[in-house]
Amino acid sequence: MSSFQRAVGSALGDESASCLPGGGGDINRGWRIETADGSRFFAKSRPGGSVDEFANEAAGLAWLGEAGALPVPGVVAVVEDEAEPGLILEWVEPGPAADEAELGRGLALVHQAGAEQFDQLAPGATGREIRFGEAVVPLSPAPPEDGFSGTYAERLRNLSAQAYESGSLGSSDRDVIEQVADRADELAGPVEPPARVHGDLWSGNVLWSDGMPWLIDPAAHGGHRELDLAMLELFGGPGPAFYPAYEEVSPLADGYRDRIGFWQLQPLLVHAVLFGGGYGRSAGVTGRACIG
Repeated sequence: MSSFQRAVGSALGDESASCLPGGGGDINRGWRIETADGSRFFAKSRPGGSVDEFANEAAGLAWLGEAGALPVPGVVAVVEDEAEPGLILEWVEPGPAADEAELGRGLALVHQAGAEQFDQLAPGATGREIRFGEAVVPLSPAPPEDGFSGTYAERLRNLSAQAYESGSLGSSDRDVIEQVADRADELAGPVEPPARVHGDLWSGNVLWSDGMPWLIDPAAHGGHRELDLAMLELFGGPGPAFYPAYEEVSPLADGYRDRIGFWQLQPLLVHAVLFGGGYGRSAGVTGRACIG
């Protein structure tokens, strides 16, 4: 039995709890936990990870759930194992995708719940960065009147440097990202108040259960809502009912469709750092399209 499994048993008060691999992602390991009384839980962990990272995710889930618009898994415990920290969550039984309008309305309400400033982490979270494994997104808190474009520009510059140093972004593509960052005020569109964003909202982080969309695996913070929406389209977009339902609650600013690539640069660069040059090339192509 690994130290992580022992830590899970201790956290649940059941040393005999089974801890079976399953349902992991690209960065973390996933576990299906069953206790002697038949209770089920989901756990995620990463050897060499940071306890603070999982504690921040727990805080982010609570903050998103506070909006009362979309369900999130309840946090059972942060596993403070030095070798392999992790997070224990309530079990949510997965099912097929259902009414995308429910996701649109709910996400608009989560965004409307807002944040006090841009790049604000969830209450109770610590640090000045968001970590996606080896990729680090620096946070530069800014008041609402400053808008998000400046902080986003710094994210692009920092991530492009990380991708360049890892060999997954060429020098010409790095120059393109620098040009996009220089023009961020122009490319970001109208200034909006800080939204309460999920921060890593690709389709795999929407879990459908009994016809309801649940938000999982967040990197929650105060940001621009279009960042969430653009990432939701990066690896397969939402269904046709999504946007009409979203805009019934919270209409989007003119020209949103033209800004999707601009906001997708962040996740593309994160993926370049994590997984290699194909994503770096995609970031370069997307950046060139942004600046014409």
